[in-house]
Amino acid sequence: MQPFLVIRHSAANAFADMRAIYTWRVWLFGWLGRMLAQVTFFTLLGRSAGGGDERIAYLVIGNSVMTCALECMSVVASTTWERISGTLVLLAAAPAKPVWVFFGRSVQWPISGSGTSIVALFGLAPLFGVTWRPAQVPVLILLVVLTALTTYCFGLFLAALVLNANGIRNMVSQTAYLLMMIVCGVNVPVGEWPAPVRVVADVLPLTHSLRAIRLVAADAAPGPVALAAGQAVLWGAVWLTAAYFAFDAFMNRGRRAGGTDIF
Repeated sequence: MQPFLVIRHSAANAFADMRAIYTWRVWLFGWLGRMLAQVTFFTLLGRSAGGGDERIAYLVIGNSVMTCALECMSVVASTTWERISGTLVLLAAAPAKPVWVFFGRSVQWPISGSGTSIVALFGLAPLFGVTWRPAQVPVLILLVVLTALTTYCFGLFLAALVLNANGIRNMVSQTAYLLMMIVCGVNVPVGEWPAPVRVVADVLPLTHSLRAIRLVAADAAPGPVALAAGQAVLWGAVWLTAAYFAFDAFMNRGRRAGGTDIF
């Protein structure tokens, strides 16, 4: 089966889940309000610590983009819903590659996360002195979507690792997004960390896509922006490939065990 066809059919579950979890009022006044409050909190915390305008801009941009990555980490939990629903054994018997099934299964998160970050960047950031030129808007939107998709690929890999460990799914997703918040340049520039921490940051797509967004905010030339975006795509592809093999290994292990690994 073609991957895009599998993703499209699997995404029907994702959108059904989204409708069951959120009404537009709940999403707008509940989830979005919570995320905007988080961005505001960290930005005001920086202001209270004596940060100048440049520091305030750094914090509001970083935390606005971070909301997208945070939401994409929900894939770790929603992937395990297939085990709870008892459908993993059916997926093991299906001819489709499991990574494409699971990619579509939770695609509501990068879509919703992109919307959250876009609202924060264009609705909240200007209240803290960050303004955008019209020509920057489409580039920023594309970079936010890129951030969501590449971070989602990282989350898919983590999801494959915890399919047999439902009890730690929330701990893994929360640890992942806190790690990204700390080392990827959201609140602290990556260059200020020791070399081993910078190595960790470099393998996370958020580091590079966030740098691309900051370069756009600084009116940098297209070359450096494209380079940073390309690095995000590269690492997103690496994590998607890792997820591909991790899901295959999980399903093959279950088939060899006669189903005991999947139930």
